[in-house]
Amino acid sequence: MPAAKITKSDQTANKILEAALDLFREQGFDTATMRAIAEKAQVATGAAYYYYPSKEAIVMDFYRRSCEEMQPKIEAALEGAKALETRLRALIQVKLEHFAPNRGILRALLRNGADPKHPLSPFSSETRAIRDIDTAWFRRILIDCGVRIPRDLEPALPGVLWFLQMGVIFFWVIDESPHQVRTAKLLERAASSAVVLIRLSGLPLMRPVRRSALEIVQLVRGA
Repeated sequence: MPAAKITKSDQTANKILEAALDLFREQGFDTATMRAIAEKAQVATGAAYYYYPSKEAIVMDFYRRSCEEMQPKIEAALEGAKALETRLRALIQVKLEHFAPNRGILRALLRNGADPKHPLSPFSSETRAIRDIDTAWFRRILIDCGVRIPRDLEPALPGVLWFLQMGVIFFWVIDESPHQVRTAKLLERAASSAVVLIRLSGLPLMRPVRRSALEIVQLVRGA
């Protein structure tokens, strides 16, 4: 099937997006202006606003494109993976590798990302559609994973693993070790520990602990 033709409009939008990402890396998100983005993209300021009404709209497009581009990568990474620990590591590793060229951009967005009310936060209502797609992958890796998932834990577990992923990504963004080797060790240990805890949660004596853990999850969610 032939690739879709890139229109002149698409090319202009891509130029604006790339210019914005460059400025976010260089100056930070708050400092960069739409006028400066337009100048770097070599388009009129009005044209920049036509394609993207705000800097937030640019970042949202970056998020959406990244999400779309990662889907086949995740599919390929999980192909043939049977063990839950292997699946969990592979799923999160795809995100780290995909965002590696834009790690500086994620760093520039850290302050906004920490505020769940900010539209660019991974916890905001504006990013919920992307979050739902991501969480669905964690739900998928639990199917036939070789680990017994307690029935009461099953609905909440994908979200818990998503939060685990966000913790790893946050650490990766601020990790200054060479080639982020500390993150690689963290991901390995975190995935292993998560699977051990899931296994232990299925023991009868862990039922009260599991109940308390689920209550904490509900509190965090605001349920």
